[in-house]
Amino acid sequence: MSSSSFRAEARSWLSKNVPSAPPPTDGKAARDYALEWQKTQFEGGWAGLAWPKEAGGRGLSVLELIIWYEEYARANAPSTLDPLFVALNHAGPTLIASGSPEQRAQYLPQILRGEAIWCQGFSEPNAGSDLASLRMRGHIDGNDLVLNGQKIWSSYADIADLQELLVRTDPEAKTSRALSWIICPMDAPGITVRPIKTMADAYKYCEVFYDDVRIPIANVVGGLNNGWATAMSTLAFERGTASLGLLIALSIKIDQMLADCSRSRHQMRARLARLRAEIASIRATAYRVALDSEDGVPDTSSSLVRLGFSEITQRAMAAAVDLYGVDGPEVLGVHGYGHQFLDAFSETIAGGTSEIQRNIIGERMLGLPKGPR
Repeated sequence: MSSSSFRAEARSWLSKNVPSAPPPTDGKAARDYALEWQKTQFEGGWAGLAWPKEAGGRGLSVLELIIWYEEYARANAPSTLDPLFVALNHAGPTLIASGSPEQRAQYLPQILRGEAIWCQGFSEPNAGSDLASLRMRGHIDGNDLVLNGQKIWSSYADIADLQELLVRTDPEAKTSRALSWIICPMDAPGITVRPIKTMADAYKYCEVFYDDVRIPIANVVGGLNNGWATAMSTLAFERGTASLGLLIALSIKIDQMLADCSRSRHQMRARLARLRAEIASIRATAYRVALDSEDGVPDTSSSLVRLGFSEITQRAMAAAVDLYGVDGPEVLGVHGYGHQFLDAFSETIAGGTSEIQRNIIGERMLGLPKGPR
């Protein structure tokens, strides 16, 4: 199928199927909405577009995935940053890259069919971007790992079925080789979830406590004590191809802001024009990273995309509030720019802080000397 035919097909399907009601921000309503929309996409043949056919996807090219994201954003479809983000952009790709055949067969169909929500259990109160310092332990007891500890900032953990969990499984190792990446059922005995209300007035994040939680060793992905390598592939997917839909949606918002800005507001138009140029540059970089990593895990250049996207998102949302006014209809409400402005403060922290991204770019891409450890 030609690119133009694929675009027309995607545009036609989206025009008939995008939900008319906006998504809820949290709770069971957000879960039900996300799963129903994913189920609709699956039944329409639009789930797992770039996933390999053997993993249940359509095996389409990255170019076709880009076209889909462009049409998805133009159709004002539900944000790709929803309760299914971790399942579709973290867990699924990680299982495809590092999971066992049994793990892929069990969990990938659930993700594509809209039957399971995943959350992430990486950060801890004293271990955020520095994952090598995390303290949560998992000790081997027969065929199980027994988990004890705490995670924090786990998005949608209160409505999730499963969690991608990173724990310390080798008490003797002093480096990242002590870690393991585990599939953790959120209904396992001993798990307590406490939602956290953000300044955007939504219960998006959670802290999770684990008290003698038993998980089969068969749930380890990528090998016991090899979790660092597995986690790096997870974060590479988040920083690279997962940003495509968000970047395209943001660029459309900036275009709309520029169109809404009066020609008499010269400084604001100049500010928006600069944002438009910057987002075009970041978007082009994201396309290149996606195309270069079509047959594997994105490399460290994905940090360029993550850094650029997170910082321009904050500046774009601030510009929107200034353009429309704090009491403007475009700003008010849970789906207004005011909510998005407050929520955007997390962007330069989640997925590795801006400082961490700059270290990765400097050390691994530019070959600069490593900073003090």
